[in-house]
Amino acid sequence: MKSFTVQFHQEDQVDSMTVQKITEDDFNQLTEGGTRHLFELDTNIGFFVFFDAFDESGAQSHLVLQYEEDNKDPIGCYGFQKNDFYEFMALYLNDLEFQDEEESDEEEQEYGPIHHLAHLLFHIVEEGKEIEV
Repeated sequence: MKSFTVQFHQEDQVDSMTVQKITEDDFNQLTEGGTRHLFELDTNIGFFVFFDAFDESGAQSHLVLQYEEDNKDPIGCYGFQKNDFYEFMALYLNDLEFQDEEESDEEEQEYGPIHHLAHLLFHIVEEGKEIEV
């Protein structure tokens, strides 16, 4: 597991974030006590699965798996601090409300919370590309 810091644009209104790039061995240790699938997000940079996991001692981790196209094996796994992960969940849940308020016959979709979440993931993936695990 290697940590890296992601700097976002000022207009993203998100402080810098420390992210862990998780190896397969780390993943196996972090998930020994089980996982809890929370939500998924399909973007133009990949398919992301958000979940929390527990190791054998019960310590909790907040993880995101990234998949590319039709690959059944993930191409990346990222770990986040609880407060950052909470921000992702808030954006996802806020988008559910945002979608309810939009009219379904609109041709072009407004930039909403889910787009912002995808934008943040883009920054994380780009910064993480340079990290070898």
